[in-house]
Amino acid sequence: MTQQGNNNNFQTKEPTGLIRGRFTEATDAFVEHFTASISFDQRLYKEDIHGSIAHANMLCAIKVLSADERDAIVDGLNQVANEIESGTLELTVALEDIHMNIEHRLIELIGDTGKKLHTGRSRNDQIATDIRLYQRQAIDELEELETQLLRAIAELAERYHATVMPGFTHLQTAQPITFGHHLMAWFEMLKRDRERLRDCRKRTNVLPLGAAALAGTPYLPDRGMVAELLEFDAICANSLDAVSDRDFAIEFCATAAITLTHMSRWCEEMVMWSSQQFNFIELPDRFCTGSSIMPQKKNPDVPELIRGKSGRVNGHLVNLLTLMKSQPLTYNKDNQEDKEPLFDCVDTLRDCLTALVGLVPNIEAKEANMRAAAAAGFATATDLADYLVRKGMPFRQAHEIVAKAVQTAVQQNTTLDELSLDDLSAISGMTLETDVFTVLSLDGSVQSRDHLGGTAPTQVKAAVTKALAEL
Repeated sequence: MTQQGNNNNFQTKEPTGLIRGRFTEATDAFVEHFTASISFDQRLYKEDIHGSIAHANMLCAIKVLSADERDAIVDGLNQVANEIESGTLELTVALEDIHMNIEHRLIELIGDTGKKLHTGRSRNDQIATDIRLYQRQAIDELEELETQLLRAIAELAERYHATVMPGFTHLQTAQPITFGHHLMAWFEMLKRDRERLRDCRKRTNVLPLGAAALAGTPYLPDRGMVAELLEFDAICANSLDAVSDRDFAIEFCATAAITLTHMSRWCEEMVMWSSQQFNFIELPDRFCTGSSIMPQKKNPDVPELIRGKSGRVNGHLVNLLTLMKSQPLTYNKDNQEDKEPLFDCVDTLRDCLTALVGLVPNIEAKEANMRAAAAAGFATATDLADYLVRKGMPFRQAHEIVAKAVQTAVQQNTTLDELSLDDLSAISGMTLETDVFTVLSLDGSVQSRDHLGGTAPTQVKAAVTKALAEL
């Protein structure tokens, strides 16, 4: 029986007795496959070998291994790594997981000395260490991608810092804003996502190794040495918690879910804005696809897929939360199910970030269409109300009067700034001046929001300058 996965053939065969000593019969063939994790945890081979080398060095330091034994183990582990990378090492389901496959091959290479490597540790603290090493590296890579995307968003916002478009509430035209201001809202979302990712790294980068199966080990390991060798910032303070905790993985998936939720919102806007109904932006051809039957189609498949993948990552978060909710201390076989959702969260977030890093800088705004849409929706109605308030009118009264002005404009099939001064004065019951048309213009409206966090082009420019300096 064979199972194909991740470019390796997993052969079912009886192992050499690494963990079957107390049993009187071989593992059932189905159980062998059902309980094995090598099909997915093989991607942890680098982390497993890195952790094992640190463990061997520590065992030598506390006199459990001689220097020659340590060197033989380290050389053997490096050879195993080379064999895995070259594809010459056959990983077997019969050995369950990546840990046992590596250890089995090490013993084949260097003999009984290889059997000493597992002294003072368990697969429980070993896998907890491997996953933390993996997640830490993934976080660093993802943070770099997020930084690239932040820069791309900020630079696009700078390009369109004065481009007027409608701002929406309830997907109805609300007030004029600038496209650059809208993009900087995306920036602020992703900036928080990156902060969450960095914060998650702090709790990820804590060393479990030394907790052994659950109670620690009588060999009195130098855990500080291992932490230093593996570049961990801290050490798990309780051995029970060390082997059973998966908070760090749940936290990462929560961070990924929030990030994908933000991306989904942006992509929903890209899908709408690139449609003929909005026609606000043009997406690059290389990030779109065609139709098998309709030759005119230009489908925004990349934003649509990112939008869809948010559900995938949300599901992984719920998966891990459900996985952990009923587990008594300490390690349980359930935890084998933690890796696939974590791995897929990492892969999905990485792919979505990579796509957006390529897509966002190449978005082209259709500025005339954006301005026309802002002009068509009475977007400066609130500006007229504020103008009347500055003339001494209570806001609620001004609100009612402007509503009547909108009704008049609708009846005349015109915009607010095209109403005559006489009409505006009659509706308001006040003698208005020509300066009212300044506040009713789109440019006058956005420029009037010239304060920190406002949509005025000068504020957008300042926000972009600050953002790029921070990056």
